[in-house]
Amino acid sequence: MNTIAKNCVNVGSHVTKSEMNELTAAYKQERWAANSDRLGKSDSLSVWFTVEELEGFLEDVKANGGNGVRMHFGVFPQNYRRPEVAGMQTLVLVANRSKDGSLENAKELFIDKAGRPEILALDGPVLCPPWCGTGLGKNGTLVVRNSGGMEVI
Repeated sequence: MNTIAKNCVNVGSHVTKSEMNELTAAYKQERWAANSDRLGKSDSLSVWFTVEELEGFLEDVKANGGNGVRMHFGVFPQNYRRPEVAGMQTLVLVANRSKDGSLENAKELFIDKAGRPEILALDGPVLCPPWCGTGLGKNGTLVVRNSGGMEVI
């Protein structure tokens, strides 16, 4: 184990199904409904990566001296690679390195790509919806729309 790993502070924690439901229900009501109304279509509620994609990305992070990953919320622009996701939210994983292992000093990690510095980041997840449903099984949430209508998602 290197010095950085010994100094890292773990900040995440596991949550219960009930806590996960509480967090996602609040998101649906306070963010998703307005986003979907503005878009004129259902916005994404989650993203999905394969374990292999995540493991490969983490291997790249470690191999390049990284010791953290920041997850940035993003929105696909109109002219991005997949026109059908224009305006929908996504998640971008960005490799970070902190010399002292602290969150406050974490900086984006750049690698050499053909002689030029390039950020080490991962995008391109499967958006849920539209491609894999909500991912929440039978636990729907009643959402009150800006129009006054209601929807169970």
